[in-house]
Amino acid sequence: MPRSAFRFWFTIIVIPTLLVVGALGYLAWRQNVSGVRATFDPPPKWIGVKTPLTVDLRAAKGGVRSVEIRLRQGSAKVVITQQAFTGPPANEQRVALQIAGGTLGLREGAATLEVLARDGFWRPIRVDDRPIATAQVSLDFTPPSLEIVGATRYWAQGGGGLVVLRSKGASRVAVNVGGLAFPGYPAGSPDSNLFVDLVALPWNYQGAPLTAVAQDEAGNSTTRAVSIEVKPRRFKTDTIEIKDAFLERKLPELLPERGGSIPQGELLQGFLTVNRDRRKQAEDTKRTLAAKTQPRPLWEGAFIQPRNTKVFSNFAETRTYRYHGQDVDTQIHYGYDLAAVQHGPVPAANSGIVVFAGPLSIYGNAVVVDHGLGLQTLYEVKEGDQVTKEQELGRSGSTGLALGDHLHYEVLINGVSVTPLEWWDARWIRDHVGRPLREASVPLLESITPTAAKDDATPSAGRRRRAARSR
Repeated sequence: MPRSAFRFWFTIIVIPTLLVVGALGYLAWRQNVSGVRATFDPPPKWIGVKTPLTVDLRAAKGGVRSVEIRLRQGSAKVVITQQAFTGPPANEQRVALQIAGGTLGLREGAATLEVLARDGFWRPIRVDDRPIATAQVSLDFTPPSLEIVGATRYWAQGGGGLVVLRSKGASRVAVNVGGLAFPGYPAGSPDSNLFVDLVALPWNYQGAPLTAVAQDEAGNSTTRAVSIEVKPRRFKTDTIEIKDAFLERKLPELLPERGGSIPQGELLQGFLTVNRDRRKQAEDTKRTLAAKTQPRPLWEGAFIQPRNTKVFSNFAETRTYRYHGQDVDTQIHYGYDLAAVQHGPVPAANSGIVVFAGPLSIYGNAVVVDHGLGLQTLYEVKEGDQVTKEQELGRSGSTGLALGDHLHYEVLINGVSVTPLEWWDARWIRDHVGRPLREASVPLLESITPTAAKDDATPSAGRRRRAARSR
């Protein structure tokens, strides 16, 4: 074939073919680039009256340009939100919103949550009305029922009490005190829908209302106010002198990461690290341990004070620490410090299960015993088995930030320290824990539940009878 003819056919057939193939390949590449991907964080299962929803969007190219989230139920389709993303293209976007399920006009029951999104990348063919993520959800707009059927009548600042609730359809029941939540635990037969809730008023309680809350899996909630009368308390203060010799002996134990002795010029800063940061860590640990409680009472009757011990440092005592004649820190002392013979035996105050045994920051070697329903006791001793009342847990010592050999003893309700004095008092337990259980007909702790006759024999009832006679 003449060269001129070859050039002609090459120009007419081969080059256009290559161009077409290249163009088709480019268009196919464009078409096959992944579109926006969506993930739920976390995947929703329920949609209630107010349900938070978070969706993470990720585009391969071109940035996320728009998103639509909708609910489909049968032939009904409701758009929850539509959002366009302006500005420089971003390949990652997060959409966080709260779904007001009761306003959507859908019925309770099954539905499909759908996410549609578009990127800024050009493709020959776009299909934008196809969900890129779906989730099967249940719509539930009916809040659980909630009733207060029994409660401690008289409370004290820094003390505890009990509330009995009845709730149907709830997955979580609690009593809130300010920013603190005290969970309730099922009691009685399953069809009674009863919950018991041990509650603490912190030492610095300033009159925040007690609010019972019942919440279902869809996030629907019902609240009720708990009516109480609170007696304020005044707590003692003390000043503690910190000596160099004490810090030189203690800080290596409490700050092992410093690797041995601490220079004189760093003693104060080391003490403040322990007294502030390590103390906070210990408080956080106590709150974490509260989650290990048993949903039933493990204790019976009054808690015991170790024999031959005397309180020499009080609950919620405000301690001012002085170093070289200067006030350097102020902290609250939780629990009681009990003076005893050196290395004296430390008995369990009541039956329970050991949920912690080991070093606990400023407390040194400690044991935490769970008594059920969020009630726990903490012991600072030298040394998860089940224990019985008065069983020896260890010996008193001077580990941690202790100035000398003694027993540090605390009572905790869901990780919140309360005065031990109440739990050493059988009458207080009967009146503040047993009586609400009897009023609600909950046979949970019958050994501390007063009978109607005992109720009538209380001093307050006697005063009422004498007043009636005098009238």
